[in-house]
Amino acid sequence: MYKIIAAAAFMTLSALASPTLATAGPTAAPAGAYAYIGYPNDGQVVPANRPFKVWFGLRYMGVAPKGVKFPNTGHHHLLIDADLPPPDQEIPSDRNHLHFGAGETETTIQLPPGKHTLQLLMGDAAHVPHNPPVYSKKITVIAR
Repeated sequence: MYKIIAAAAFMTLSALASPTLATAGPTAAPAGAYAYIGYPNDGQVVPANRPFKVWFGLRYMGVAPKGVKFPNTGHHHLLIDADLPPPDQEIPSDRNHLHFGAGETETTIQLPPGKHTLQLLMGDAAHVPHNPPVYSKKITVIAR
């Protein structure tokens, strides 16, 4: 009896002492899949307070609307001035996390003057990042 309690206590303390990484969502991503922003380019100047196009790219994976559960597919989310959200939770939907659940591969956005970051993150049918997460490099644009 004491051995079982001691073993349980050891396992609990070991789990607390070792750092744990957040697990990604339940939907598998194909090997080597990645997203990228085709336009604008990193460091590019874009018009402030006027619409400009953002073009989404994706390799080794397909695009499917939200709610469609088909292997090796997902839909884009554009992160504006935001870090990647937790990989095991639904991607937020707000002015910094834009959802493209109809399967869009481009959009038009408008930014106030200043430096801004843009990044793509793929989500599965339920808006949860894939496992492993499929995202683009974070780029910076200057709105003036």
